Amino acid sequence: MMRILVGQLPHHVHLQQRTTLCCESYYIRSCRNSAHIRTSLCGSLRIGKEISRSRSTCGSQSGQIQHRKSPHAAPSSSGRPDAEVQRSSLDDTSEASTSGKSDGIGAIALDSNPVSQVVEVVSASKWRRRFSIVGLCFVAFMLCNMDRVNMSIAILPMSKQFSWDNATIGLVQSSFFWGYLTTQVAGGVWADKYGGKTVLGFGVIWWSIATALTPLAASLGLPALLFARACMGVGEGVAMPAMNNLLSRWVPVQERSRSLALVYSGMYTGSVLGLAAAPHLIEWLTWPSVFHIFGSIGVLWFFLWEWQAASSPEEDSRCSAEEKELLASTTSTSRPRGEPIPWKLLLSKAPVWALIVSHFCHNWGTFILLTWMPMYYNQVLGFDLLKSGIFSVLPWITMAVFANVGGWLADTMVSRGVSVTIVRKVMQTIGFMGPAIFLTRLGSVTTPMGAVACMMASQGLDSFSQSGLYSNHQDIGPRYSGVLLGMSNTAGVLAGVLGTAATGLILANGSWDDVWGVAVALYLVGTVVWNVFSTGEQIFD
Repeated sequence: MMRILVGQLPHHVHLQQRTTLCCESYYIRSCRNSAHIRTSLCGSLRIGKEISRSRSTCGSQSGQIQHRKSPHAAPSSSGRPDAEVQRSSLDDTSEASTSGKSDGIGAIALDSNPVSQVVEVVSASKWRRRFSIVGLCFVAFMLCNMDRVNMSIAILPMSKQFSWDNATIGLVQSSFFWGYLTTQVAGGVWADKYGGKTVLGFGVIWWSIATALTPLAASLGLPALLFARACMGVGEGVAMPAMNNLLSRWVPVQERSRSLALVYSGMYTGSVLGLAAAPHLIEWLTWPSVFHIFGSIGVLWFFLWEWQAASSPEEDSRCSAEEKELLASTTSTSRPRGEPIPWKLLLSKAPVWALIVSHFCHNWGTFILLTWMPMYYNQVLGFDLLKSGIFSVLPWITMAVFANVGGWLADTMVSRGVSVTIVRKVMQTIGFMGPAIFLTRLGSVTTPMGAVACMMASQGLDSFSQSGLYSNHQDIGPRYSGVLLGMSNTAGVLAGVLGTAATGLILANGSWDDVWGVAVALYLVGTVVWNVFSTGEQIFD
């Protein structure tokens, strides 16, 4: 049972004022605890009116609560100030009020007092529509990485069938990013104009069809395969900006880190499922089956998305009035559709460039591990196809776990008063320095299990970036969050294009130590830039 103890407030505060303040305090504490119990000021005034109407009755029954015009009343006959008498009376009647056996108002028992109707609807525990949106985005991002990593496994039998060398393998792997690069900023603009639901749905159905057609394209020749992979990248390129646009409208600020971490952990889960399932599908069936099956799942998701999703709470008929009211007051104001984008203003701010540079530095190492890890296991550690897939899964499992741990830690720090700027810097520093330390160790590791452990630690700590730079777009410019993510992710995709292709060239003339050395250097650059120029404060209205 929840109680609002009026007697705990200062002596000089009028009874009705104290009740109102208690209700507002209760609302603030509830929000901080993520209980989402919203007692508005209007509700507080209604409680105050209930108190006013019941004052005379309560006074006649208890004989202890007196209405005085001045807060500076003379001492009572007991020698104590009248305010203390009131507080004592309130304390004495609190237990009776709790059990529903007293008409006093020293403690308002929300389950027995008529005023409980104000909050009982929003305090009830039930499934919220925003949970469905976040869950569907999680699945979309899971499919995103399933369709992306399947090539890193299928490339092993494909390279043997088509006689590809390392340079050609790097070209095939990087062709995905050619299309991915073109729709990063466009995805944010389209999401603001047409709505996140439409743009994300388009992206998933587009890349799913391109995935399913990949075997056909490969049979037609290398140019056709490169084109198919680039088309797939076009579809996946809109996913992050569209998702960011959706969550800026659907997720309260106090749930931001956890929701983003959950959605991004869908990518890691997709990597786990894709890397685990692909070797078995290739062994049981053939390598084309990987692309056919994974692409078909995306088509099924699209129909579910069209049925269940909405771009905003206002456009969702399934969203309750209470949840719409909650989201309207606790989400940041998004940019109205069609409003011009102030490109010059956005590019003039140092924190925006900190996002862009840091995203490039982060994604260089991340995409190398995403696309080349199975090949590393096969060439350096001597794992066969099945083992390469199995051990490639483990680092992504640690990422899925640590991403949500990092999101919980970040939200907890913010709720306890730590500034958002400090939280973002701490999380991203872990996301940079953790991989840098463990990738450096790879050169001196002599056992396969030691190498896998370093990969797991590197990727696990990398996932703290989801509560660092990946959450920062909505911090600095909630109205332009989709566009800002598109801008920074364009740099991140460019790192994927260059890093994936460069790895093939480095390996043709050097070693894996050289590959990790470049990634570590960029992690260090990103750490410096992020800590000097980033901020967690809103800089765009």
